[in-house]
Amino acid sequence: MNKREIAEIKRQFTVFNCSIARICGCYVDAEKNIKADFREAFLSLPEEEIFKYFEIFRKGLSGKVGKNLFNLDSRGGQFAENKEQKFLLELRNSQLKNDDLLREFYSKVIENYDYVGNYLILLVYDAYDVPGKGSDNIEMDDASDEVYSYIMCCICPVELSKPGLSYDEMAGEFQNRIRDRVVGMTDTAFLFPAFNDRSADVHAALMYAKKDLRGSFVEKVLGAAVPLPSDYQKDGFSELIESTLGEECTSDIIKAIHEELLDLAEESRDLPDIKMLEREEIFDIISKQSEKKLNQYEFEAVYENLFGGENLMLTNLVGNGLMNVNLPGVAVKVDETCIGDVEVKMVDGRKCLVIGISGDFEINGTKCER
Repeated sequence: MNKREIAEIKRQFTVFNCSIARICGCYVDAEKNIKADFREAFLSLPEEEIFKYFEIFRKGLSGKVGKNLFNLDSRGGQFAENKEQKFLLELRNSQLKNDDLLREFYSKVIENYDYVGNYLILLVYDAYDVPGKGSDNIEMDDASDEVYSYIMCCICPVELSKPGLSYDEMAGEFQNRIRDRVVGMTDTAFLFPAFNDRSADVHAALMYAKKDLRGSFVEKVLGAAVPLPSDYQKDGFSELIESTLGEECTSDIIKAIHEELLDLAEESRDLPDIKMLEREEIFDIISKQSEKKLNQYEFEAVYENLFGGENLMLTNLVGNGLMNVNLPGVAVKVDETCIGDVEVKMVDGRKCLVIGISGDFEINGTKCER
């Protein structure tokens, strides 16, 4: 799913657009015991509760693709025609009305969700009447193309509220507050089937992870291969550059590679789909900056060892547009527009990091004259 498709589903989580038919859930304690479960018609809930659930659902579709959101595909390989995908499809088709399927789903999640503490499993069913789009890409509500039926699961931590004093209006005094268990924001979520090309794709799902991708959950519940985390892609790319260039891995070449990636990121900024880099394109970017002919066979071997057959996400390689320079005891962050101001030069016989200055500069917020 691309940014526009995610945003379209996210817009359904409002009172005006909502068509969620049913919500189910169960509360799990730290010993993996189900303490309570429920199933309700979503729109029959009190309005205050509906708004709280909307916040949880929208959180499960937030963040950047490749960093917090991951497109999972079960086509091909060991996950082709897998039983997990078939089960999710059966669960979706039941519209969450089958208690046996719900219990089996809860058991799968509890068995494979690695979390220390209490948590809430939420599951909703929705049938979204997808509006057609004209040649100008504007939605036409009276020209529906299909009904996109899906389930969305959100897993939220449940923690004790903080101790403190509270004011009792009846007694007219401050008292020790009774601690209760509060549902936190979404930690892990998934949408199935994926809304690819504004249509249901039963071979794919969209997953949200606040921090850690839980490999067992991805494989055993969603039936997909675990995607490469964003930090791993960035660190692995640095290792790939070092291994490919060897002694030629100088600051000038690293800057040139980073600038090339930033140019690609700028060119693809307004595209709905995330720019993916294939290994051949990555080799061309690195070899373009080298003065000698690089050994593509060695590059391929290192790439395969690091990433297998996966392509890399451009946004994971450029990060937030900053270039980080790290020395023992020193860390410098350079904005993408100022990369050319940073150089490595010999000064008084020592290799030094030189930063060109034009105008005033600050140290710890204090302006310096020189």
